[in-house]
Amino acid sequence: MENKQMNRKTKKGKKKKRKTWKRILLAFLLILLIIGGIFTYRVYRNGGGLSGMLATMVGHDENTRKNLGEFRVLILGISTDQENVDLTDTIMVASYNPNTQKATLLSIPRDTYTGKNPSKATAYEKINALYNRKHRPDETLAAVNQITGLNIEYYVVVKTEALIKLVDVIGGITFNVPIDMNYDDPTQNLHIHLKAGEQLLDGDKAEQVVRFRHNNNGTSYPEEYGDNDTGRMRTQREFIMQVVKQTAKPGNIFKLGEILDVAKEYVITNIDFNVAKDYIPYVVEFNTENLLTEVLPGVNTNKNANQTWVFIHNQAETKKIVQELFYDRDMEETQNTTEGNVTTNNSSKSEITIEVLNGSSSSSNLQKVVNQLKGAGYKVTRTGSTNITAKTTIINKRNVKETFLKNIKDVIGTARIETSESSSSKVDITIIIGKDY
Repeated sequence: MENKQMNRKTKKGKKKKRKTWKRILLAFLLILLIIGGIFTYRVYRNGGGLSGMLATMVGHDENTRKNLGEFRVLILGISTDQENVDLTDTIMVASYNPNTQKATLLSIPRDTYTGKNPSKATAYEKINALYNRKHRPDETLAAVNQITGLNIEYYVVVKTEALIKLVDVIGGITFNVPIDMNYDDPTQNLHIHLKAGEQLLDGDKAEQVVRFRHNNNGTSYPEEYGDNDTGRMRTQREFIMQVVKQTAKPGNIFKLGEILDVAKEYVITNIDFNVAKDYIPYVVEFNTENLLTEVLPGVNTNKNANQTWVFIHNQAETKKIVQELFYDRDMEETQNTTEGNVTTNNSSKSEITIEVLNGSSSSSNLQKVVNQLKGAGYKVTRTGSTNITAKTTIINKRNVKETFLKNIKDVIGTARIETSESSSSKVDITIIIGKDY
């Protein structure tokens, strides 16, 4: 009798435990559904797809992208074949706008002269030699900013090994080699032997493609393609387009760890991770057809005392190309795609009056911002100082179109936009430079 009662109690206890576990499991599943539903909703609000998922994973909301300006960076490709010699074979200014999904690549010829007296030019003053002086990008970055008038803050130095290993990690790059390439340089252990046509390139062949200038017999790219350095820069830009396109494939997300390992070992950069992670979710949307490429305009000459071939950039044409690449293009795109904005009497940048107040801890920032705005075609009518402030702010005081406000934000690189309309204001826009500039 006692045994029967104990058995009943044991069975009842097991039933209670089963019910308890069922309730716990049900509650757990319910929590997962709620979390999954919230995550899915946030992915949807962030644009959906892989981009929306990545944006949600790094904590973005639907407003994060809107507040991101154009990202600009100097890219230096360093050949490391010779010990203690780091010449930059590739020099490019790249930009990317996550809102317009437009990007640009401006190639800087490696023989670009950076000295003050072209009549006494030496190879030591070519832009590709600057990095080799201190094995740092400081001088190259300063020279590119001087030449272009841009205030580029970030740099990425990519060693030869990085390209080779990245291409191998993602399984090769399909690329249309423009011509037969046959070149040998035993001093650099560089041997280039490729046939023209579309083919899958491994890391070794990828290096051959981007470093080729001319064949052993002296022939190079055809004139219509762009011979020697001009042709090489074109090939480099087109190859980079394919690397970006093919690396951004969804399947390569599972190789992210290997890609990061390559970057950690062979890439030098001052880009903060918190900055990079804000742009990465939107790069996967990028279509290489939206990439605009140009070469710094100028002429090659050796008419100097040292008979050294150098590239002298054309200042007027450079200013024009920089304007078209980095300012006018995004302005036009924004005007074509933005609807329902507040109207204004100002129909061009030159008609907008801007006041710039320095609220940063650096006295040189004021002139930098003024130069950037003037370089982009805006009119700065007043300057001054104000209390130290953390965040750079653009204040819309007289009903200026949102398209211009966003363009100004892209010009200076970082800012939040506010509206504080005042009929008594003597300027259309006030910009307060913060410590974040």
